Amino acid sequence: MDNQGGQAESGLNSDWSELTHECLTNVLSRLTLHDRWTGPMLVCKSWLHACKDPSLFSTLDLEVHFDSPTESARWWTPEFERKIDAMLRSIAEWNGGSLTEIRVRHCSDRSLSFAADRCSNLEVLSIKSCPNVTDASMARVAFRCLKLREVDISYCYEISHESLILLGRNCPNLKILKRNLMNWLDPSQHIGIVPNEYLNACPQDGDSEAAAISKTMPHLEHLELRFSKISAKGLALICDGCLNLEYLDLSGCANLTSRDIANATSNLKNLKKIEKPNFYIPRSVFHAERYGHWQLYDDRFQTDTFRI
Repeated sequence: MDNQGGQAESGLNSDWSELTHECLTNVLSRLTLHDRWTGPMLVCKSWLHACKDPSLFSTLDLEVHFDSPTESARWWTPEFERKIDAMLRSIAEWNGGSLTEIRVRHCSDRSLSFAADRCSNLEVLSIKSCPNVTDASMARVAFRCLKLREVDISYCYEISHESLILLGRNCPNLKILKRNLMNWLDPSQHIGIVPNEYLNACPQDGDSEAAAISKTMPHLEHLELRFSKISAKGLALICDGCLNLEYLDLSGCANLTSRDIANATSNLKNLKKIEKPNFYIPRSVFHAERYGHWQLYDDRFQTDTFRI
């Protein structure tokens, strides 16, 4: 019994710092990025070294931390952006070319350019809500990450149609593009959280972006343009240039009518699902009773969600 007790005590007192690198990385691979970042990295030098092993960084997905019904004003601060930048730069430095997926928010040109130079095998890039990502870093992405098949630049208002042109020309595998804007028809959910100057900077050139998409992304299968200011002309261009579309999201595109959408999408033989503009416009907002415009809005949007 004493001998067994001694063996048990010896096992409990094993020195984990003496684990081989291979065993340690195997253990660390079972932890989330957050758990690795806040725990094992701080134990000792050998554990810190193991936490930087490239095999642990095939993906960087922070979306779970932003998965909340409401945004936080803290996310839009320079301090928070610096933290995201630091994490993205570190993982880009450690990945050894193995990183294929990046899903972050609130990064800047600095970290995205750094990552683009070191992640040539990147296939998925999602950088929603990044007010300080511009065409400059997106050009680096387009020229260095040629294997991209999915890009999400939703709510990034400093990215223009020029970046879409470069992505389309240089990334032939691009199948999924998400270019959604915030709800500019009713921005109440963002007021007090998103800086007012950013809300007011909503891109106006929906047709320029549509032209870029139609000319350079013929293999797109999934396209999201929620609350875009695209017109019937822009939509027609997309539907003529992207014949492989299977999913099209036009939610909140107030410049489009049901007739515009039906006419433009009639030649999309592979289209499986389309999200159409669907608005609740209270009569009191437009004073439709007074001016007699209610029928006009009803005919324009042809939606059954209106309530009087």
